[in-house]
Amino acid sequence: MSTFDPDALECLAAIIEEGGFERAAQRLSITQSAVSQRLRALEAQVGTVLIVRSRPLKPTAAGQLMLKHAKMMRLLRADLEKDLKELAPSTTGNGRDEERISVAINADSIATWALPALDALARGGLPIEIITDDQEFTHEWLREGQVLGCVTSLGQALRGCKMEALGTMDYVAVAQAGYAAQHLPKGLTAHNFHKVPFVAFNRKDNLQHGFVAKAFGLPRVMLKQLFVPSSEGQVRATLAGWGASVLPELRVRDLLERGELVNLAPRHRLGVALHWHCWNLNSDVLDALSTALRAAAAQNLRPVDKAAG
Repeated sequence: MSTFDPDALECLAAIIEEGGFERAAQRLSITQSAVSQRLRALEAQVGTVLIVRSRPLKPTAAGQLMLKHAKMMRLLRADLEKDLKELAPSTTGNGRDEERISVAINADSIATWALPALDALARGGLPIEIITDDQEFTHEWLREGQVLGCVTSLGQALRGCKMEALGTMDYVAVAQAGYAAQHLPKGLTAHNFHKVPFVAFNRKDNLQHGFVAKAFGLPRVMLKQLFVPSSEGQVRATLAGWGASVLPELRVRDLLERGELVNLAPRHRLGVALHWHCWNLNSDVLDALSTALRAAAAQNLRPVDKAAG
């Protein structure tokens, strides 16, 4: 098997991660011409095109495989760095800034339980990059080889990966107290949900529809929606009286207790089972990530097998 130039592999990763040659050059502190030369050399060695020069740039199937290989090399170097630090605690890391350990986590988990889980690892020097997406789509980042692990609602292990259940995140329908008193004095019902706008994360967000359909036994619902692509932004927009929203109970618990938000359907909740998927490799770094997320999820989420809402 051919040995690939680590610099060329990192160049390929930078092009894909940064979305272009110019930004890749800036990140690697080399010229754009050097980026193109490294990519051409790698494509010549592999024997096929690795990147489709489209807008946006996309890796080919071979490019995805090479990207995954590049990230595996990062993981091996991170494991080595960790082992060396344990042998010589005074040793300072020599890892390159561009060698990120990337994971995909849904925005609501980042806003509630997942970020504190990674605190010790980040403070310990692990160069973590968190990519955020909807919980129904984070696994696509793993499937494409762009991350080494993901928190997702997908309950089936991907090829070459291992999976474990983390727990169930509960969602509740809420609105600002004054808004609810004016527009939904009797709470959310099967007869009035269509009259108020729902603040959703983005067009991928199916939680608003899912909650209403489950709560009222409807096969299909149509909602008026506003889109705020930030978990914190959704909460702020709801507090400002933009409309109702289906938000993580973990995130709004204190606001409900203080009366700033009200639960519009207290008899109902929507449980979303979350799972951790990662490459099936022997790695201290992967094990540390898995252990940290597992422990935090156990403290904050309901067990998946008790997800009946």
